[in-house]
Amino acid sequence: MTAYVIETLIKILLLVLIFSALAGFTTYVERKVLAFFQRRLGPTIVGPFGVLQILADGIKLFTKEDIVPSGANRLIFRIAPTITAATAFIAMAPIPFFPEFELFGRTIQPIVSDINVGILFVLGVGAAGLYGPLLAGISANSKWSLLGAARVAVQLLSFEVVSGLSLLAPLMLIGSLSLIDINNYQNGGITDWLIFSQPLAFLLFLFAGYAELNRTPFDLLEHEAEIIAGYATEYAGMRWGMFFIGEYASMIALSFVVSLIFLGGFNPLGFIPGGIAIILKVMFFIFLFMWARAAYPHIRPDQLMGLCWRVLFPLALLNVFITGIVVLGGGN
Repeated sequence: MTAYVIETLIKILLLVLIFSALAGFTTYVERKVLAFFQRRLGPTIVGPFGVLQILADGIKLFTKEDIVPSGANRLIFRIAPTITAATAFIAMAPIPFFPEFELFGRTIQPIVSDINVGILFVLGVGAAGLYGPLLAGISANSKWSLLGAARVAVQLLSFEVVSGLSLLAPLMLIGSLSLIDINNYQNGGITDWLIFSQPLAFLLFLFAGYAELNRTPFDLLEHEAEIIAGYATEYAGMRWGMFFIGEYASMIALSFVVSLIFLGGFNPLGFIPGGIAIILKVMFFIFLFMWARAAYPHIRPDQLMGLCWRVLFPLALLNVFITGIVVLGGGN
């Protein structure tokens, strides 16, 4: 038991440190990718190829004055960014990032907690993350922050319904909520990937992920052209930075979840080992998020809600209905 506790604590520490660093590095990569699409240079001055811009930004955030508006609820205002960052990392607990491996004669599973309802845990904790921007906007005593908070409630709650329903169909085929079981279900090769038997579920979950992560073209929670910076308008320094650490950590986590559920997870891909295969898949989805930001304009809030309830929600219900018929008929 002592060895298990120590191993778990080490996993938690590594998860927080590695994904915090990756979240910071992803901001650099996104700036370079956007610069490429927009025919700019991006970060070039600080360090080789501008890579030390991450360090410069970190120093700026840590040394910037932490301002709290005079009319704000100070306690909630200070706690809100922590909720966003914490839920992003807690949601990673049941995600198996790589295949198990041997280290010093001990079998290591790259997962903090292998619970049998892993995907339900991820969705539940991810949904709790909406309280961060929601409380931030309400507590700031600013009309722009309050408008951003209202959009948080409407947008994230709506697309939580779509993401849950989109996963219901593939879970009906697998018969398990464990992400390891979902990964193992696809161990027969590319033809077993769920993206081929559930392409609609894949697209629905991906669209819902864009909205829940507040990524372009669904980044209405902080639409600078309309509401300055949304729920984060009154934040500065590291508290502002924690919102975006949570956002980028969630983006990486979602890329792992999509890869595990629909693209064969960490099963070997031909001559490519499973660990490298899932890294390549995750990198593809992260690039896809950045590509969409560079290529597509914002949409209006009414268009977003119309897309959710008039298009995606009915399609998700239809997919569950058809899958149920197939399962009851003995298909897979």
